[in-house]
Amino acid sequence: MKRFLLALTLIIGINTITVHAQNSQKAKALLEDVYNKVKGYDNIEVDFKYVLNNSEAGINQETRGNVTLEGEKYIGNFFGATQLYDGSKVYTIVPENEEVTIEDKSDDANALTPAKMLTFYRDGHNYEMDILQNVNGRKIQFIKLTPIDSNSEIKDILLGVDAETKHIYKVIENGKNGTTTTITVNTFKTNQPLSKTLFTFDEAKYENDGYYIIRN
Repeated sequence: MKRFLLALTLIIGINTITVHAQNSQKAKALLEDVYNKVKGYDNIEVDFKYVLNNSEAGINQETRGNVTLEGEKYIGNFFGATQLYDGSKVYTIVPENEEVTIEDKSDDANALTPAKMLTFYRDGHNYEMDILQNVNGRKIQFIKLTPIDSNSEIKDILLGVDAETKHIYKVIENGKNGTTTTITVNTFKTNQPLSKTLFTFDEAKYENDGYYIIRN
């Protein structure tokens, strides 16, 4: 009887491992579809809602934002500021303070920049398929990402993908400190006609407008 139970336990364990491996492969395959779709566009414009919540700390922040991406270059507007990356330097423009901060591109490979917003999931995570949700007639397949680094401050990330378009619809990041950050994509436009100077910073314009220029 003991041998039978041991054999049954091993069979169940092997089947569980097999199902988990298949689940992981399906999740990884879907993420590759998302990545290849994103990389196939000349440029992308995203309008999104950003929510930061930590009930224990009494924090609940909500804002709208947008970002335009072309390769590694980007320009985004959120929290009352504009951030521009021209391929060399990052410019953060804060109208309220009338100041511009100019910095070299971050050397931190783990820094989540707008350019990585749609591709961050490719490295450093374990994947598994999660729930399939119907959102206003759209099938949103969620994938659960768990950081490989056990010291990460992130507990897990739920990435919602439109099953038909293979575009990212929602990102829910759960921190180990109880903070949940949710980004929901309102509009996702591709291959738009962009101005040739969209990713060019006009320093003289801001100096003439009385902005204080900070160089780091």
